[in-house]
Amino acid sequence: MSTSIYLSSESKRIIKLASSKLHGMEKRVFMAEVSKTFCCGSPRLTETEFGWCRKAVTLGLHEQETGFECFGHYGGKPRSEISEPQLEIDIRALVDPESQADPKFKNTFVYTRITAKGVRKKLIEEKGWLPEELPKERTINDILNRLGYRLRRVQKTKPQKKFLKQTLSLKT
Repeated sequence: MSTSIYLSSESKRIIKLASSKLHGMEKRVFMAEVSKTFCCGSPRLTETEFGWCRKAVTLGLHEQETGFECFGHYGGKPRSEISEPQLEIDIRALVDPESQADPKFKNTFVYTRITAKGVRKKLIEEKGWLPEELPKERTINDILNRLGYRLRRVQKTKPQKKFLKQTLSLKT
């Protein structure tokens, strides 16, 4: 089997452009057709030449053979703050009092002193959540980031330095 194909770089660019305009099963079937035509049906060679994921090419070849669309598990688990709306409300109630906006207003993030571990602990103690109902610390950290909080030290206002007047002492 050949380890490379003979296509000009312009032809490859046009094929890649065409694939970028497609989505889902249509894109996979297109990649499978390109693989059959130019790469002897080899997903690995197709990956090397065009930069496409060989798993997607393999799936496209399978879909082309059977005529059925293969559905993947694309949805994933719903986000914790969506499946538990009260969680977002409680987190905001705990974090807002300990937060401040960016002092220079360069971005829309809110900086907070409280960590994800502290938020989880306060949710259990103050809001009455059970530990098994709550997501882990890493997930709470992700939730805080999605809500626009950045876990950084809150910059305190710095007092102005007192300038000592230098006096010359003359020794006599």
